Amino acid sequence: PYIVRQCVEEIERRGMEEVGIYRVSGVATDIQALKAAFDINNKDVSITMSEMDVNAIAGTLKLYFRELPEPLFTDELYPNFAEGIVLSDPVAKESCMLNLLLSLPEPNLVTFLFLLDHLKRVAEKENINKMSLHNLATVFGPTLLRPSEKDSKIPANPMHPMAMTDSWSLEVMSQVQVLLYFLQLETIPTPDSKRQSILFSTEGG
Repeated sequence: PYIVRQCVEEIERRGMEEVGIYRVSGVATDIQALKAAFDINNKDVSITMSEMDVNAIAGTLKLYFRELPEPLFTDELYPNFAEGIVLSDPVAKESCMLNLLLSLPEPNLVTFLFLLDHLKRVAEKENINKMSLHNLATVFGPTLLRPSEKDSKIPANPMHPMAMTDSWSLEVMSQVQVLLYFLQLETIPTPDSKRQSILFSTEGG
């Protein structure tokens, strides 16, 4: 999608050495203004971005993924990812996780791989920006992977607030671990580069 590509390119241009990039919150009004500019396909959005604090751009990217009608990893496949990440056999785990990844709808897969490559590049400057792969997984995991309400382990009306806290913690831990797993994999299958360029070249996507 256009918004993903534009935000990533701007962050890679001037935000890779920003301490706490993606963890430090941007100004909420800036984030909403930038989101609105993308929503109306504003041709001047690149100018707006160039004048904006890079943390607001990072916040806009996170908000985009958080507000998707369905998370990038899909409601349908989320439970399978949660099951696959706890497999003890590393060979079985890799086979399961990669098969699940390749089962994602192609636009989702291409978008995820684009983001994954970007996050790996951010982590390469961890000594400057203080954002390790684990820190990035902690920020993005719960944004990219969310259970549908019917699949959530969090009780709707828990008898004990502590039970809700524990369930929520386990849920988030699983989401972080799934993303961290893919961030740490050395090789991941890449879709056809031509299809990838088509998906990322249209402004309305």
